[in-house]
Amino acid sequence: MPRRWITVVLCLLMFLGNATIPLASTEEDAPLIDFRSRFVPLAARGNMVAGPERLASEAGLAMLARGGNAVDAAVATGFALAVTLPRAGNIGGGGFMLIHLAEERRNIFIDYRETAPAAATRDMFLTPEGEVDKGRAYFSHLSSGVPGTVAGLIHALDRYGTLPLSTVIQPAIDLARDGFVMDITLFQNLSARAGRLANNPETARIFLRDGKAPPIGWRFKQPDLAATLQRIADNGRDGFYRGQTAALIAADMAANGGLITEADLAGYRAIERQPVTGSFRDYTVVSAPPPSSGGIHIIQMLNILEPYPLADWGHNSAKYLHHVIEAMKLAFADRSEHLGDPERMEAPVDFLLDKNYAATRRELIKPEVATPSSEIAPGVMPPPESPDTTHYSVADSAGNVVSNTYTLNFSFGSHITIPGTGILMNNEMDDFAARPGFPNAYGLVQGETNAVAPGRRPLSSMTPTLIFKEGAPWLATGSPGGSLIITTVLQTVLNAMAFDMNIAEAAAAPRAHHQWLPDRALVEPGVSRDTLDLLRGMGHNIEATRRTLGRTNSIQLDGPWRYGYSDLRRPGGHVAR
Repeated sequence: MPRRWITVVLCLLMFLGNATIPLASTEEDAPLIDFRSRFVPLAARGNMVAGPERLASEAGLAMLARGGNAVDAAVATGFALAVTLPRAGNIGGGGFMLIHLAEERRNIFIDYRETAPAAATRDMFLTPEGEVDKGRAYFSHLSSGVPGTVAGLIHALDRYGTLPLSTVIQPAIDLARDGFVMDITLFQNLSARAGRLANNPETARIFLRDGKAPPIGWRFKQPDLAATLQRIADNGRDGFYRGQTAALIAADMAANGGLITEADLAGYRAIERQPVTGSFRDYTVVSAPPPSSGGIHIIQMLNILEPYPLADWGHNSAKYLHHVIEAMKLAFADRSEHLGDPERMEAPVDFLLDKNYAATRRELIKPEVATPSSEIAPGVMPPPESPDTTHYSVADSAGNVVSNTYTLNFSFGSHITIPGTGILMNNEMDDFAARPGFPNAYGLVQGETNAVAPGRRPLSSMTPTLIFKEGAPWLATGSPGGSLIITTVLQTVLNAMAFDMNIAEAAAAPRAHHQWLPDRALVEPGVSRDTLDLLRGMGHNIEATRRTLGRTNSIQLDGPWRYGYSDLRRPGGHVAR
């Protein structure tokens, strides 16, 4: 019988018998996907890009097809998202990139988080009465930090990529110059924010027509952004941080009460840091260090939960969710006090990651009763010795993996576009504690260690994460969502590691979220009413919400095979393979 007919017969037997079979017929090509699962990832050999938007993911895959590596693809995807996903993709924001180099068996973390301008002051967002002026903190020129995305992407490409910048950035230039067809996802994003976008004349000119989103099917062109990207292609980082682009940013800031100057831009640098590393049973967890709080608290919560028989309790059972929520409270309480810009404070990273510290925090969890947040304080550290986003994941055929999360903060950031550049600016200054003890836009309460200061990088929740199994990369994931990022990533990796879910199942399962303050647990649809009632009976303040919690773009690796899944909680995601 011809080989192709053997494959056809096996597929028919699988569906008739509800069996699990390999997708390919040789021992070398033997990925197993259980089609009895409700959610199944896309499978491919070698190369894959899982991201929030189709055209950008395909731009990344095109670099892999040209012989580039995962870093080349990640940089191409990042620049393209600045064109096709303006609510979060950006060159006017910042983020974090986590890279695994297979040949060197090395992990690299690139911090390209925004920084506070040199003229920033601790109380810059306070009224004379000492209250936080949310308008200034969220939607003014003052709300923007010095962008880091261009520096971060170019740093990654120069050190770890293989293709020239002019090649990698060309798909973004083409998309901005020639345009692309407005789809329903971009139409909905623009429609939802049209009122706020209309407040800035340049933003309204580019993104709206008569105050409304352009119709579906409109060819959306951004010639100013294309010219900005071309300057970067021609001049590297100086095409953004010096010269015409820098002058245009500084001039618009000066004219509108902003603080970013040409000197601030010229002085910006991406920084390589040591990623944080922990373990959960037989897995190694590698994630984001400060100024992200995400990696530390992912590992901290996994340390707290590790000894419990989670699988025996049952996924999303009341007992399981009770312990997960209590672990979340403990971690977020520590976040409020102990983390900030590592250039400005000595965060107790090793202490927070220590399994013995997790054991002391675990003792605070009552098996059947919720502990009110008012009774949970940050852990006591030892004395020092003489603290809207988008995500994509990339894997190449050589085993290199990139997990990248970057952001403008809010959807469309500050909603302010710099005239002549097409650049939407971030409003990341809100991620500082405008007033220590006062919640930011995501309800996160933060301490003095994250107060505004010149040159400081604000504390972040962005959590690009890699999981290793038997020394090899096994899972790359991350999420948007502000404070939701940390708990989204936690539950995604727990679903895969503790419950043996494939990446599609792990991402699709209903999630819960608690961030210590306010003292409430958000729970997505899909958790039974009986379970919610049991949790309420334990004392949890449960808010069953129709709101979705996070949105992962993940790749699972198994030998030469890649399994990708773009979370369906938001439209527009795409796995390119």
